[in-house]
Amino acid sequence: MASEKFAAQLNEQIGNEFAAHQQYVAIACYFDGLTMPQMAQLFFDQALEERDHAMMMVRYLLDADAPVAIPGVASPVNDFGDVVAPVQLAVDQEKLVTRQINELTAIARSEHDFASDQFMQWFIKEQVEEVAKMNDLLAVVSRSSDDLEAIELWVAREETESADDPTAPPVAGA
Repeated sequence: MASEKFAAQLNEQIGNEFAAHQQYVAIACYFDGLTMPQMAQLFFDQALEERDHAMMMVRYLLDADAPVAIPGVASPVNDFGDVVAPVQLAVDQEKLVTRQINELTAIARSEHDFASDQFMQWFIKEQVEEVAKMNDLLAVVSRSSDDLEAIELWVAREETESADDPTAPPVAGA
Protein backbone atom coordinates (compact mmCIF):
# COMPACT_ATOMS: atom_id res chain seq x y z
CA MET A 1 0.00 0.00 0.00
CA ALA A 2 1.19 3.51 -0.79
CA SER A 3 2.10 5.65 2.20
CA GLU A 4 -0.64 8.05 3.31
CA LYS A 5 1.55 11.07 2.63
CA PHE A 6 2.42 9.87 -0.87
CA ALA A 7 -1.20 8.95 -1.67
CA ALA A 8 -2.44 12.38 -0.55
CA GLN A 9 0.15 14.13 -2.73
CA LEU A 10 -0.55 11.83 -5.68
CA ASN A 11 -4.26 12.67 -5.43
CA GLU A 12 -3.28 16.34 -5.69
CA GLN A 13 -1.09 15.53 -8.68
CA ILE A 14 -4.05 13.86 -10.37
CA GLY A 15 -5.74 17.26 -10.26
CA ASN A 16 -2.60 18.89 -11.68
CA GLU A 17 -2.60 16.42 -14.57
CA PHE A 18 -6.29 17.04 -15.30
CA ALA A 19 -5.63 20.80 -15.17
CA ALA A 20 -2.79 20.32 -17.68
CA HIS A 21 -5.20 18.32 -19.86
CA GLN A 22 -7.67 21.20 -19.89
CA GLN A 23 -4.93 23.77 -20.50
CA TYR A 24 -3.68 21.84 -23.51
CA VAL A 25 -7.22 21.56 -24.90
CA ALA A 26 -7.54 25.35 -24.55
CA ILE A 27 -4.21 25.83 -26.33
CA ALA A 28 -5.28 23.43 -29.08
CA CYS A 29 -8.48 25.40 -29.57
CA TYR A 30 -6.48 28.65 -29.80
CA PHE A 31 -4.30 27.20 -32.57
CA ASP A 32 -7.31 25.69 -34.32
CA GLY A 33 -8.84 29.18 -34.33
CA LEU A 34 -5.74 30.43 -36.16
CA THR A 35 -6.18 27.65 -38.74
CA MET A 36 -3.01 25.95 -37.56
CA PRO A 37 -4.12 22.32 -37.65
CA GLN A 38 -0.66 20.87 -36.96
CA MET A 39 -0.22 22.90 -33.78
CA ALA A 40 -3.82 22.22 -32.77
CA GLN A 41 -3.33 18.47 -33.17
CA LEU A 42 -0.03 18.56 -31.29
CA PHE A 43 -1.79 20.11 -28.29
CA PHE A 44 -4.88 17.89 -28.56
CA ASP A 45 -2.46 14.94 -28.43
CA GLN A 46 -0.64 16.50 -25.46
CA ALA A 47 -3.99 16.90 -23.70
CA LEU A 48 -4.70 13.19 -24.10
CA GLU A 49 -1.27 12.36 -22.70
CA GLU A 50 -1.95 14.47 -19.60
CA ARG A 51 -5.32 12.80 -19.12
CA ASP A 52 -3.65 9.42 -19.42
CA HIS A 53 -1.05 10.46 -16.84
CA ALA A 54 -3.85 11.31 -14.42
CA MET A 55 -5.51 7.97 -15.10
CA MET A 56 -2.21 6.11 -14.61
CA MET A 57 -2.04 7.71 -11.18
CA VAL A 58 -5.65 6.75 -10.47
CA ARG A 59 -4.90 3.13 -11.47
CA TYR A 60 -1.82 3.08 -9.24
CA LEU A 61 -3.76 4.29 -6.21
CA LEU A 62 -6.52 1.76 -6.87
CA ASP A 63 -3.98 -1.04 -7.23
CA ALA A 64 -2.13 0.13 -4.09
CA ASP A 65 -5.40 0.02 -2.11
CA ALA A 66 -5.09 3.74 -1.41
CA PRO A 67 -7.95 6.24 -1.42
CA VAL A 68 -8.64 8.12 -4.66
CA ALA A 69 -10.03 11.64 -4.36
CA ILE A 70 -10.29 13.45 -7.69
CA PRO A 71 -9.79 17.17 -7.05
CA GLY A 72 -11.38 20.01 -8.99
CA VAL A 73 -9.26 22.18 -11.23
CA ALA A 74 -9.03 25.89 -12.00
CA SER A 75 -10.12 27.22 -15.38
CA PRO A 76 -7.40 27.17 -18.03
CA VAL A 77 -6.03 30.24 -19.78
CA ASN A 78 -7.97 30.68 -23.02
CA ASP A 79 -6.74 33.99 -24.40
CA PHE A 80 -3.24 34.52 -25.75
CA GLY A 81 -1.57 37.63 -27.14
CA ASP A 82 0.40 35.81 -29.82
CA VAL A 83 1.49 32.34 -30.94
CA VAL A 84 4.45 32.33 -28.56
CA ALA A 85 2.42 32.82 -25.36
CA PRO A 86 0.63 29.44 -25.30
CA VAL A 87 3.85 27.57 -26.01
CA GLN A 88 5.66 29.51 -23.27
CA LEU A 89 2.79 28.56 -20.95
CA ALA A 90 3.26 24.91 -21.96
CA VAL A 91 7.01 25.09 -21.22
CA ASP A 92 6.34 26.66 -17.82
CA GLN A 93 3.67 24.04 -17.10
CA GLU A 94 5.98 21.13 -17.98
CA LYS A 95 8.75 22.55 -15.78
CA LEU A 96 6.27 22.87 -12.91
CA VAL A 97 5.08 19.29 -13.42
CA THR A 98 8.71 18.16 -13.37
CA ARG A 99 9.16 19.78 -9.95
CA GLN A 100 5.92 18.16 -8.76
CA ILE A 101 7.02 14.72 -9.99
CA ASN A 102 10.39 15.12 -8.30
CA GLU A 103 8.63 16.14 -5.07
CA LEU A 104 6.41 13.07 -5.23
CA THR A 105 9.46 10.87 -5.71
CA ALA A 106 11.17 12.51 -2.74
CA ILE A 107 8.09 11.83 -0.59
CA ALA A 108 8.03 8.18 -1.63
CA ARG A 109 11.69 7.83 -0.74
CA SER A 110 11.39 9.64 2.58
CA GLU A 111 8.46 7.37 3.48
CA HIS A 112 10.41 4.25 2.43
CA ASP A 113 7.58 3.61 -0.03
CA PHE A 114 9.65 1.76 -2.61
CA ALA A 115 6.73 0.69 -4.81
CA SER A 116 5.64 4.32 -5.19
CA ASP A 117 9.23 5.36 -5.85
CA GLN A 118 9.42 2.79 -8.63
CA PHE A 119 6.07 3.97 -10.03
CA MET A 120 7.38 7.54 -10.24
CA GLN A 121 10.46 6.59 -12.28
CA TRP A 122 8.50 6.42 -15.53
CA PHE A 123 7.14 9.93 -14.94
CA ILE A 124 10.65 11.28 -14.33
CA LYS A 125 11.73 9.94 -17.74
CA GLU A 126 8.54 11.27 -19.32
CA GLN A 127 9.12 14.77 -17.95
CA VAL A 128 12.61 14.96 -19.42
CA GLU A 129 11.05 14.23 -22.81
CA GLU A 130 8.15 16.65 -22.33
CA VAL A 131 10.33 19.59 -21.27
CA ALA A 132 12.71 18.99 -24.18
CA LYS A 133 9.82 18.77 -26.64
CA MET A 134 8.22 22.00 -25.44
CA ASN A 135 11.58 23.82 -25.31
CA ASP A 136 12.21 22.86 -28.93
CA LEU A 137 8.73 23.96 -29.92
CA LEU A 138 9.19 27.28 -28.11
CA ALA A 139 12.45 27.91 -30.00
CA VAL A 140 10.74 27.27 -33.34
CA VAL A 141 7.63 29.31 -32.54
CA SER A 142 9.70 32.22 -31.18
CA ARG A 143 11.94 32.21 -34.26
CA SER A 144 9.01 31.93 -36.68
CA SER A 145 6.28 33.86 -34.87
CA ASP A 146 5.63 35.94 -38.01
CA ASP A 147 5.54 32.89 -40.27
CA LEU A 148 2.78 30.56 -39.14
CA GLU A 149 3.28 28.31 -42.15
CA ALA A 150 6.91 27.69 -41.14
CA ILE A 151 5.71 26.62 -37.69
CA GLU A 152 3.12 24.31 -39.22
CA LEU A 153 5.69 22.80 -41.57
CA TRP A 154 8.14 22.19 -38.72
CA VAL A 155 5.48 20.48 -36.60
CA ALA A 156 4.33 18.36 -39.56
CA ARG A 157 7.94 17.30 -40.22
CA GLU A 158 9.15 16.80 -36.65
CA GLU A 159 6.12 15.57 -34.72
CA THR A 160 5.65 11.91 -35.47
CA GLU A 161 3.38 9.48 -33.70
CA SER A 162 5.25 7.71 -30.99
CA ALA A 163 4.81 4.03 -30.41
CA ASP A 164 3.16 2.90 -27.21
CA ASP A 165 5.70 2.69 -24.40
CA PRO A 166 5.56 -0.85 -22.98
CA THR A 167 7.12 0.45 -19.74
CA ALA A 168 4.30 2.96 -19.14
CA PRO A 169 2.07 2.35 -16.13
CA PRO A 170 -1.42 1.07 -16.94
CA VAL A 171 -4.19 3.61 -17.50
CA ALA A 172 -7.37 3.24 -15.43
CA GLY A 173 -10.35 2.52 -17.62
CA ALA A 174 -8.29 1.70 -20.71
